[in-house]
Parts: sequence; structure tokens; C-alpha cells
Amino acid sequence: AMSESWDVGRALALAALFWLLQGAARGCAAPFLPLYLRLLALPAPLVGAAAGARQLAALAVPLCCPRGRAGRLLLAGSVLGSAGASLALTLIPPAGPTGPTGCDSRLQPGLPGPLPSPLPSVLPSALLVPSPRASPVPSPGRSSYGALNSSALTHTGAVPKGTGTTAADVLAESGKPGLGSSTSQGNEPALLKTALPAVGNAHVSENLPDSRDVNFEAVQSTSQDREYQVFLMVLGAVVLWELLAASLEWTMDESVYEYLDYVDATDRYGRLWLWGSAGVAAGACGVSVLVDQLDCSLGSSIPRLAVHFYAYAVLVVLSLMVSVFFPSRIPRKRTRATGLAKALSLLRGDGRALLFAGTVFLVGAASSAGHNFLLWQLQDQGSSELLMGLWVGLGPLAELALHPLQGQLLRALPGCRLELLSLAVLAAQLLSYSLLRAPWAALPVQALSALSIGALRWRLQGTVGDIATPGAERALHALLGGLCAGGAGLGSFGGGFVVQRFGLAVLFQASCLGLGLWIIFVVIVRSRLPRQRKNNYSQLLAADSSEMSDSEEENEKDWLVKAMKDESFN
Repeated sequence: AMSESWDVGRALALAALFWLLQGAARGCAAPFLPLYLRLLALPAPLVGAAAGARQLAALAVPLCCPRGRAGRLLLAGSVLGSAGASLALTLIPPAGPTGPTGCDSRLQPGLPGPLPSPLPSVLPSALLVPSPRASPVPSPGRSSYGALNSSALTHTGAVPKGTGTTAADVLAESGKPGLGSSTSQGNEPALLKTALPAVGNAHVSENLPDSRDVNFEAVQSTSQDREYQVFLMVLGAVVLWELLAASLEWTMDESVYEYLDYVDATDRYGRLWLWGSAGVAAGACGVSVLVDQLDCSLGSSIPRLAVHFYAYAVLVVLSLMVSVFFPSRIPRKRTRATGLAKALSLLRGDGRALLFAGTVFLVGAASSAGHNFLLWQLQDQGSSELLMGLWVGLGPLAELALHPLQGQLLRALPGCRLELLSLAVLAAQLLSYSLLRAPWAALPVQALSALSIGALRWRLQGTVGDIATPGAERALHALLGGLCAGGAGLGSFGGGFVVQRFGLAVLFQASCLGLGLWIIFVVIVRSRLPRQRKNNYSQLLAADSSEMSDSEEENEKDWLVKAMKDESFN
């Protein structure tokens, strides 16, 4: 008995360490991926498409990966493959002039910081220099939510008076609005045509307008081709990375649960996610402290943001070393687990569960706006790498801090009240993000994630316990988690286009409005649903076992009384 309890404790310790390292690896790289893609000069729609593809790739893992313990070779292949795919991102060249790095003003203190109203990224630094050999010009319709690179501002000092036109002069003369305006997208070619005569020679021929149009179209086509080539490379690396990383986590999760199920300790499985959240916070904050101390580039061509992916590779290899010591041969207690079809039938049979599934999907879509593009806004407002890391880590830390009060909140807000609270808090967060004027103001808003995402997690666990039959809990939990990931993927696809067309503030406000309308819809529909008695199947099983034990004791007592009566009669 002592050896068995020691084995269970050791397995739980190894599983907790594995999830801590996996969470730290995720926190190091995944939240900062949109920043790195912006550095590669990809526009917002392509960044949103890459982020959405990463979310949707995770949905294929539960369907493709077999249940059960995988071999050591498969685990090692998943680890090394995910590490290699993340490192491959650092080898992809940029699609054009390098995007904002977030550290230019620190290296050049004489330059102004990030612009309060960022200029369209369609004005490259080459247009500010009187040279006939200009670098490729990004195409119109690129990310309108990009601040003008500080390196471009250095070239303005080299423009002789009367021979060149700066970006500010072009915007002042054209009278066009800045970023986030829909009208500025159609007028960007006019801005380029206004700036190009100042770049050319002092003696301009009469046929220059025709040649300028031809050159502009050629440069535009070349820039678009370059963007799509870089995007395809990024897409392949990101999808492969997510597939391998998610398969590693899925396989290890199945192994841990099978072991705990075999030794009748599955009640201790539900607390392992705490270590994953702690790892996300530690990884995001730790790597941000490191990156914040580095120069803008490592060597000649490696940006300092690549350290995020280097740290991920190191941590994920360490998690492989931990998984080696986990028990390798685990007898299966259950021959066949409940599949997706059974989970879908359970979800369809409960109207309140269907409403909650819609809530999970919508929350995934709305929260993807902040996860994908809020760091862009913080970067444009002059945020340091450390502050952005604190913003990422503050969400899971707030959930951990509120976790001891889970029972009190569930009793104080029964039914759908906790669900409505989480939706209202998330809507308030998104609205607050659209009104940010200083980067530090995002920290207290992010602390509310304990009541938005954290409360929704508790509500999900309660819904699974209410409607799941014995053996279907994990399948139903995976189905609801897949709905959240699917919503995040579709929200990422649409969010990139909204950011380019209307701006990030409009995306936040539209997400807030959508959540508010869903709250009204949930309240109206739930008021018309018939009241149902909650059937918690785990409690029913416990009650059945206690009733059986009571009946056995009564039968045993009756037999004893009868035997004593017979003996006394004789």
C-alpha cells in the first residue's frame, strides 16, 4: 500500500512538472506570435489568418490521435518536431521593410517615441530618401494598423530641403485621415503618387507620369507576391508547430488520466490545470524580462523577438525529459471510451447546454481579438517588452488567485448567473481595451480575466458534471473546448480584416456589442425553457452505491435477528 501511494504521488508530481513546463513553453511563444509576424511585415489579415489556422489545427488532434499510451518514439518525435517548427519561424525572411520592433526609440534616444496616431505603413522609408533606387513598396490595403517604423524616421534627416517630401508633409498636403479610416485605404495610391515626384531627379521628363504608374503597378505586384510567399511559409510552420505540440499534450494527458483511472485517483486529475496556468504566467514574464534586457537584434539579422521561440524549444525539450520518467506500461481499465457522437447527443438533448455551447463559441471568437492584436496597440503606445509579458501572465495569475473562492461564487451565482457574469465582464474588458490611452492601463483590465475566462471555466466544469453520463465527461469537455478553439479560429480570420479596414478599436467595440446582444438572447431563451431537474450522474452513482450498502446491512441484520429467534425457540 505504501509503494502504491508513493507511485501515485510520484506520477502526480511528474505530471504537474510536465504541465508546468508545457505551460511555460506556451506562454513564451504563442502570445507573442502576432508581434513576430508583424515584424515580418505581414498585414493584419494575414496575421489573423495564421493565428486562426493555428487554432483550427488544434481541433484535428483529438480526431486524429488515437486514445491510449503512445510510444516513447512518438512522444520524442512530437517534441522535436514542434521545437523545430517553432525555430523554423525565426529563419523566414521578412516580406518587406521590417515592422516595428518596439525597441528603436530605446536604442536611439534622440528620436521620438511611437506616434500617438500611427501613420499608414504604406509609406516606406525609401520614399523619404531622394534616391532613384527605391526598395519594394508594400501594396495598398496592407495593415493600416502599423506604426511608422522609427528606422524610417532616421532617413528624414538626410533629405535636403526642397528635394524631398516627408510622410508628415504628404499627409498634411493630402488631408487624408490616419489609421483605422476606411477612406484612407482607397487613397493610399494617391499618397504614393504624391510622394514619388519628390523622390526622383530634379529634372523630370514629361513622360514620367505614365512610367510612374507602370512602375507603381509592378512594385505593387512584386510586393503582394512577396507577402504571400512569406505567408505560406509562416502558415506551414505554424500549422505544423500546433499539430505536433497539441498531439504531445493530448497524448500525455491521456496517459496521465489512464494511470490515475487505473489506481482510482481520477479525483486528483482536475487540479493539474493549475500547474499549466502557473507555467504560462512564469514563461511569459520570465522570457519578457530576458528579452527586455537585450539589444534590438542578436548579431546581424536575428531580431530579439526570436528569443521567445528559442525559449520554447528549450522548455519543450525539458518536458520530454520529464515524460521519460512517467510509468510506461499502464493497463487499461476501460476497454472503450465514449466518443464524439455520444457527446454530441448529450449536448443536443439539453437546451441549456446548447446555449452554453453557443456561449463558449462566442467567447472564443471575441477573446481572439485581444489575444491577436492587443499587443500591437501596446507596442504602438510605447509599451516595453516587460509590460507586455506582465499583461500576458496576469490573466492566468488572476485565475489562480480567485480559484480558492470557486465554491463560494458557484453557490452565490447558481444556474446561468455565473455565465452571464463572465460574459458581462469580458464585454467590459473589450470596451476598456478600445479606450486605452496608456499601455499600463491594460494591466488592471487584464486582471478581470479571473471573472471572465476563469468563471467560464468553472461553469464549463459544472455543465459537464450535470449532463454527462458515466464515461462521457472527457469527451464532452473536449467537445466544448473544441467549440471555443473553433470560435477563436474564425474570430481570428475575421478580426484581421476588421483591423485593416476599420481599426482595432472598432474590432473591440464590435466584439463587446456582440457579447451584449448574446447576453440578452440567453436571458430571453432561458426564461422560456422548461425547468429541468439537474441530474449529476456522479452523485447518482454515489447514491446508488450507498443505497445498496444500506440494503445489504439491513438484510444482514434481519438474518441475524431471525437466527437468534430460532435459537431461543429451540
